[in-house]
Amino acid sequence: MRDAVSAPDAQGRPRRTTRRFPLFTRDTARPEGGGRAASVDAPAPARQWPILAVLSLVGLGLLLTALDVFRFGTLLIGAALLTGAVLRWLLPGVGMLAVRSRFTDIVTYGVLGLVIVLLAMMAQPDPWLEIPFLKDTLHFTVS
Repeated sequence: MRDAVSAPDAQGRPRRTTRRFPLFTRDTARPEGGGRAASVDAPAPARQWPILAVLSLVGLGLLLTALDVFRFGTLLIGAALLTGAVLRWLLPGVGMLAVRSRFTDIVTYGVLGLVIVLLAMMAQPDPWLEIPFLKDTLHFTVS
């Protein structure tokens, strides 16, 4: 089945007469804020500095975790995701850090970063954060 078309527009392309989405997507819209984070004259790494900053922090966190500094490494990974959420919120153009809509990116980066930070703070031994009802919930579900 083909899309319904009408008379061509000013450029000679046929126009769609239906509001239905096509069966096969031919292109993808760029996410809002997906433009360059620096001017066109800047070299490629400078144009993508937000994603490079977040990935550098995540890489450093993974390195710390591999070097047996688990808590600080995972805290740094969570902080990197929270930094990504803040950058996505504050900057109009963040390059490749923009994956979906601004709202979805902020919520995704923020929730994942917060969960990783909280889990790192609750990790055993010597947790920095203790949530009393979680222990009761675990004992209730296991027994």
